[in-house]
Amino acid sequence: MRLTREVRQQLLKQNEGFELKIPGRSMKNSSETRWYRISGGQLIIRAKGKTSWADSHYDNEYTATDEQAHRFLRD
Repeated sequence: MRLTREVRQQLLKQNEGFELKIPGRSMKNSSETRWYRISGGQLIIRAKGKTSWADSHYDNEYTATDEQAHRFLRD
């Protein structure tokens, strides 16, 4: 099955309420935890982390782009 836009939308609607946490990805001088949630037929991503700077904590939540949703569903 190809993950066309219509198929991706159908999968998101069928999996309403799904949540996934990916703990602590460490990169050079930073770490990040991501949460994925399907709500309202959209993939919502929350990224929370910090970098090596003392005051550089972040907590961002946003709706995934078509490309990000495609990659998430494929994986």
